[in-house]
Amino acid sequence: MTSRRAGTIALAAAAVVLLALTLRIAVASLSPLLTVIGRDFEVPAALVGLIGMAPPVAFALSGMVTPALERRLGLERTVLIAAVVGATMLSLRAAAVDAWSLLAATAGIFAAVGVGNVLLPTVVKKYFPDRIGLMTTVYSTTMAVATFTPPLVAVPLADAVGWRGSFVTWAVVALAAVVPWIALSLRARASSADAVDEPRTAVLSRIVRVPQTWALVVTFGVNSAVAYAMFAWLPSLLIEVAGVDAAEAGGLLALFSFMGLPVSLLVPLLVARLGRTTPFYVVAVVGGLTGVVGLLVAPAAATVLWVVLIGIPPLMFPLALTLFGLRTRSHETAVALSGFVQSVGYGFAALMPLAIGVTHEVTGGWTVGLCVLGGALLLVVPAAVVMTRRESVETAWERRTGHAW
Repeated sequence: MTSRRAGTIALAAAAVVLLALTLRIAVASLSPLLTVIGRDFEVPAALVGLIGMAPPVAFALSGMVTPALERRLGLERTVLIAAVVGATMLSLRAAAVDAWSLLAATAGIFAAVGVGNVLLPTVVKKYFPDRIGLMTTVYSTTMAVATFTPPLVAVPLADAVGWRGSFVTWAVVALAAVVPWIALSLRARASSADAVDEPRTAVLSRIVRVPQTWALVVTFGVNSAVAYAMFAWLPSLLIEVAGVDAAEAGGLLALFSFMGLPVSLLVPLLVARLGRTTPFYVVAVVGGLTGVVGLLVAPAAATVLWVVLIGIPPLMFPLALTLFGLRTRSHETAVALSGFVQSVGYGFAALMPLAIGVTHEVTGGWTVGLCVLGGALLLVVPAAVVMTRRESVETAWERRTGHAW
């Protein structure tokens, strides 16, 4: 490996890690400070609800438009623009003067994060084609750490420097992520490394005809649905059905979030090494369903265990990220697959917190909502069967149609 190539790889690794850190910090750093922000200006409950729905909705929309942006601008430049927008909007969030300006800046942040979500697997495939499992482990673990860190330090930081100072701190981290992407974009431009072929409009129409695509949609969608449903409702559910107090409920939500760390460390490497997906699907579905049943029949008997088990299905997040690279042959297909799967998957995920909230409002309890969650987990079973076939999306399409991709 030449020194220039080694330098590019090191730069790409730093760019991926810093961007992954920013993507989750941007999402997780707001909600702990809403009460503190409310001392300066009113943040209506309805607006808090909109902010809560914003991530999956913004991510779904970003999944639709990102492949077209990437084809027009190139991979590195598109990610660079997303990183700059994210850092800018994080800074503007610190300058919010009312609830609406807070919402506008937050929506901009989530739009940028959505673009990054779609393109990071493609960046890994491009720069680390022989280390997809390892690099997916690195950045998904970084995301996991960045998910549970802000809730732990945001309030103490706000107490020390104010909530605006807290947001500025995260904006500085986001700004640091911009620097390697500038360098990477300049290198790619100089070497024409980010040039892509004339886009073929047939790619999307082809991937939607392949069962593996829809299996990944279900995998990603159910994972995100479980995660967003638990972030929205787990504390309230545990207070009512398990008899814990608010502090314990918050700690159990942190435990649920923490479960993303060990699975992010292990799953991508194991998938890449073993080449098999079935064991991971089995663990995710059995673990999640056991947790749901436990909360239905004996919520107070082993509450910590049930929360840990419900925290297992999100292993499907690093699983899906890894498969975006392993189940495609080309850069173009990886972008299209990642964009489509995340768009549809996040769209489905946005409905789950709403469904659980509505059923709770109508029935006055959590039984129906937990059954809905369990039903969603069962949808993963046929997806797991489809993904047992170890072939790329392109190969599957060729096998089914008899034509070359």
